[in-house]
Amino acid sequence: MENRREQILREAARLFAERGFHGVGVDEIGAAVGISGPGLYRHFAGKDAMLAELLVGISDRLLSAGRMRVAEAADPAEALDALIRGHIDFAIDDRPLITLHDRELDRLRDSDRKLVRQLQRQYVEEWVAVVRRVYPDATELEARAAVHAVFGLLNSTPHLGAQSGLPDRAGMAALLHRLALSALEALDGGPALDSDDDRRVTF
Repeated sequence: MENRREQILREAARLFAERGFHGVGVDEIGAAVGISGPGLYRHFAGKDAMLAELLVGISDRLLSAGRMRVAEAADPAEALDALIRGHIDFAIDDRPLITLHDRELDRLRDSDRKLVRQLQRQYVEEWVAVVRRVYPDATELEARAAVHAVFGLLNSTPHLGAQSGLPDRAGMAALLHRLALSALEALDGGPALDSDDDRRVTF
């Protein structure tokens, strides 16, 4: 069961994603969890603190969970599958946080933004190391490009909105899993990347 602090963060993420960080006041966040706006200050110093905890928190959780999945896997292929499935769960269940990262990361103070980037880089490195074990003929650049391609694919889920005709959660997870595997399987015998292609790789 969520505690009050977790409830506040969940509703803050939803409201920030829907209306933008500056479009939401503390009173509205408080109303969403059934407390007064000023009551939020017993849990957070303000909206900036909520945003920082949301973005630093999810980056840290992704990295920690990714490392745990790799450590618990029986072999590299199982580790890669576990990483894919874990990121799919994040992409489907935490869509507001993806939107927040895309729109509001620059609003964090420098130290928090640098921490988010550091955690993200470490998460990427976990993936790249596993991908290179599964596809040993792939260069580091090719593995890194494939990992970023998978992230771009999976993290695009917020753009789907609530369109009719979309599969249910299980169906969406299965579809994303197939697409992610297809992107990575391109490493098996695909053309080598030229070093100039590195400029296209972004997180």
